[in-house]
Amino acid sequence: MSKLLPTLQFNHIIILSSVLACLIIPSHCSNNTCRSYCGNITIDYPFALQYGCGHPGFRDLLFCINNVLMFHITSGSYRVLQIDYAYQALTLHEPHMSTCETLVLGTKGNGFSVEPWRAPYMNPTSDNVFMLISCSPSSPLFQGFPGKHLPCRNVSGMGCEEYYGCPAWDMMGHKKIGSSSFFGSGPPECCAVPYEAIKGINLSKLECEGYSSAYSVAPLKVDGPGDWAYGIRVRYSVQGSDEFCGACQATGGSCGYGSDGIRQVCMCGNFNSTSNCDSVGLLSSGARSMKVKMFTGVCLTSYYIFKVALNPLMILASVLCALIFDLFASMDDSQLDLKSMV
Repeated sequence: MSKLLPTLQFNHIIILSSVLACLIIPSHCSNNTCRSYCGNITIDYPFALQYGCGHPGFRDLLFCINNVLMFHITSGSYRVLQIDYAYQALTLHEPHMSTCETLVLGTKGNGFSVEPWRAPYMNPTSDNVFMLISCSPSSPLFQGFPGKHLPCRNVSGMGCEEYYGCPAWDMMGHKKIGSSSFFGSGPPECCAVPYEAIKGINLSKLECEGYSSAYSVAPLKVDGPGDWAYGIRVRYSVQGSDEFCGACQATGGSCGYGSDGIRQVCMCGNFNSTSNCDSVGLLSSGARSMKVKMFTGVCLTSYYIFKVALNPLMILASVLCALIFDLFASMDDSQLDLKSMV
């Protein structure tokens, strides 16, 4: 028994010290980061996988399914190929989107359309071209045709004229803008547009059978549509000043939002702050009482442990606990903070 006492005493001292340290300095004892990973993609602010993390404008947007990161909006789900935090852009893939090798028809594609409240935060980049395929003559794209100018045009050097040269069109006839038979035979089978021209790619509303999308890889030069980067490049932005999150992260916190889904909070280990981790928020009397009870429990437990171990250090431990108890019991509410219990 006597041989076990030093080990028991040492272990109890370590445990007690750790618990007390976490209670006194909570922000240094827990991993409060919201950063996560899905496959080989890092998810960081303003995005997040955990509820309550990230910017409220980007909540319920990303999901990790079998190590595949998915992006979900009103028009459908897309696989995330890359998140470029420096450029503030996501690269998305949609399986029912046509490429240079394959035409996917039958209105199976998602297109791209975000919820109105998300529109200020994200839209396809200005150098992203959408090529709408086999649209009906009654499509909103061609309202007023042929008297009014068609919205079809090249975007960043990419358009239908080049796209017609892809192998996918070999088995399908097509009409070229500017040909002698064009105005007499109706709209073209492919119409290239920038996203901002129509503010949403909805194949059903546009009465189109399919679509393709490609984005510029400038300053790299490509030889033709076979080398285009097919996918949807979405630019995102955080509305207004992002000083709140900057101050939060600078003090070791993680940026998140409250239960209302709107209010931003700084997550600082065992407590949340409405500014940053160096500030002190208000603690309710119930939470304050809870913290005092926590200290009381630790003190009584440590007293019992050291008493059973017959260690003279129980006196020192008891005195230490009494001092800490007295300190917290005498503090004003404005001097304490505690993360709301979930």
